[in-house]
Amino acid sequence: MHSKLDKTPIPNNKAVLRDKNPSASSKAVLISGSIAFDFILLFDGKFKDHILPDRIHMLNVAFLTPQLQRQDGGCAANIAYTLAKLGGWARLLGSVGQDATDYLARLASYGIDLGSVQQLTDCYSAQAFITTDTEANQITAFHPGAMNKAHELDVRQAMIDCKSCAWGIVAPNGKQAMIEHAAAFAQAGVPFIFDPGQGLPMFSGEELLSLIKLADALILNDYEASMLMQKTGLDEAALASELKALVITRGAEGSRLLEQGRVIEIKAAPAQQVVDPTGCGDAFRGAVLYALSKACSWEDAIRLGTILGAIKVGYAGAQNHPVDRHEVRRRWSEHFGDNMPEELR
Repeated sequence: MHSKLDKTPIPNNKAVLRDKNPSASSKAVLISGSIAFDFILLFDGKFKDHILPDRIHMLNVAFLTPQLQRQDGGCAANIAYTLAKLGGWARLLGSVGQDATDYLARLASYGIDLGSVQQLTDCYSAQAFITTDTEANQITAFHPGAMNKAHELDVRQAMIDCKSCAWGIVAPNGKQAMIEHAAAFAQAGVPFIFDPGQGLPMFSGEELLSLIKLADALILNDYEASMLMQKTGLDEAALASELKALVITRGAEGSRLLEQGRVIEIKAAPAQQVVDPTGCGDAFRGAVLYALSKACSWEDAIRLGTILGAIKVGYAGAQNHPVDRHEVRRRWSEHFGDNMPEELR
């Protein structure tokens, strides 16, 4: 039996916003994607010492992993975390299982709107089990769980509840949810970013082209961009011609923005320390969406995303980095100069 999350314990989102100008924060950002747990297991050895190449056809191995961490994760929840911490109205669209009650309480405490999250009582939340050896090789098992039923959400009701939606994003989720949520955003006239991420292999080139035609913008890392171009047969310029903006992130090499025939290179912001890259791309997207919801330019939105990505990498986990407006302004001034838009200060 399926049951929707009881909305009564969720705090009024507008009451917890930290924005200097609450009247400018009345537009919601709808974030469709996964809400998941990440289990990080550390194997104190090398996989290659225990996997025999001539016995790979009958593999049967076990790795002792005395270290285990469980982190809150999922692309949509990670994006919403940074956006809400900046002071924006982040409304999640996703599904969780019976094991997510405490997680939902934490998300609500950040000021994230959970009015369009459904909690299912007959399954578990999506979860990734990631085993890493001493050479940073990884073996991952992913259980989609409730994520596979995210397409059952009523996206139109979310738009009615929010009255005014600035932007949306379709991040990695169940395949059917990604298709249906993209169509719903486009039909309602809500501008949205298509962010296929690790969900790219699920789609054919024809399906990707259909989703790109519905979207206003596309954000990919450089590897994902190469994969998408291979699948669709389009190069960067052709992709950009279908969109208002194409953003390709390249880690320490910065980001490339293709917009209205222009190509703008935006340098990366230096990290003060590198602890954990998990969730850096989601922090980037949360900040970009916050800036876009304030009607900032794409260039300034990417600058803000670059700074939040550099802040996040200094902390373990995808939802543990602090977002201090004074620190963000300091880094902007240091890296990009004294040209930070007033809407972002």
